Amino acid sequence: MEKLRSMIQRQEPILPVNVVDGSVTVSNLTKFKYLAIYFAFNLGLTLYNKALMSQFPYPFLLTALHAAFGCIGTHVLLVHGDFTLSRLTSKDVLMLSFFSILYTANIAISNMSLSLVTIPFHQAVRATTPVFIVAIYAIFFSSTYGSATYYTLVPVIAGVGFATYGDYQATLFGFLITLLGAVLAAIKTVATNRIQTTGLHLSAMEILYRMCPLALLQSLSMAYFNGETDAFLQYAFDSGKFGNQDITVLIVNGAMAFGLNLASFAANKKVGALAMTVAANVKQALAVVLAVVFWRLTVGIMNAFGIALTMFGGFWYTRVEMAEQLASVGTSASAAAAMEDGKAGQFHEYFEPDRNEGKVGMARWDFKVTDTEDDDQAGMAYWDFGATDLHMDTDEGEPE
Repeated sequence: MEKLRSMIQRQEPILPVNVVDGSVTVSNLTKFKYLAIYFAFNLGLTLYNKALMSQFPYPFLLTALHAAFGCIGTHVLLVHGDFTLSRLTSKDVLMLSFFSILYTANIAISNMSLSLVTIPFHQAVRATTPVFIVAIYAIFFSSTYGSATYYTLVPVIAGVGFATYGDYQATLFGFLITLLGAVLAAIKTVATNRIQTTGLHLSAMEILYRMCPLALLQSLSMAYFNGETDAFLQYAFDSGKFGNQDITVLIVNGAMAFGLNLASFAANKKVGALAMTVAANVKQALAVVLAVVFWRLTVGIMNAFGIALTMFGGFWYTRVEMAEQLASVGTSASAAAAMEDGKAGQFHEYFEPDRNEGKVGMARWDFKVTDTEDDDQAGMAYWDFGATDLHMDTDEGEPE
């Protein structure tokens, strides 16, 4: 136990983990930078895809295009030396295979829903994703957020509904597909966070490098069996309508999708799964604002109220998260002090993992000791050194 304590004390900086969604506690400026990049790519690609689907109504082929650009982009980054590959077990490879299926299904369903419903309806349904995030953590991980966090989700979700209110058009099938997309988006967001923070500790680039080839094969297979491949070939070659301008549009779309995937994975690790979906909702309100500015979209009082409500909810959520972050830091420091004083408590610390270089990853210490000097300590320590896969478990005796 003394060895582990000294190892923990030598590492700087010590950053507490959010025990709910595993997000690393980083500075607010860092979170803002990651979310700003994610905002730009997400908003741009959403509008781009909607315009593209009217001319290129092949959602599975579009998903294959995104996966192909993921393969090309990550290969270039690997050759350039921006990341190195980790040694994975067969279990790790199987996990990434299942994740690739989820990744493919999420993109394909989202693209499909955009072709079945109007953008306002799509945005309103997708705004419910935070609810599914909360449900997933509560049901599968027995983790709950503070009551204040739940309160902030009300204006964040309802605000998008008001902001996009108007041209709601959808069939029953379109509604179900869009709702399924929201559920899959929640599952994918949680899975992305878990793989990076509490699972394989892979970087965003390596996850995409290993996952995109599988997603490409899956998307092409789905496009073939769905009849999209034959329809596209007939459109492209028989009709002669597919030209250089169409190729350029698809290349730009694929490049944007690659940028969004990198930004999304990296931001997810820094801010957590729920924060990502809250940010996505705020993005929906910003999309309406941009439509007003650039496309002279006319909004009513209800739409303006929805935009303001969403922005307020996002601001409120940020304030609550900041308060909980400060409380987490204080709790961690108090627990460390309690450990030194021989008092009962719980100690959770996190160090930024670097799997490729084998540096210290994460430390977890659950301990319970008594105030009497005659009783022994009892505790459990978990230490993960990333690539070295060194784990330590200690139990120095149960108190009488």
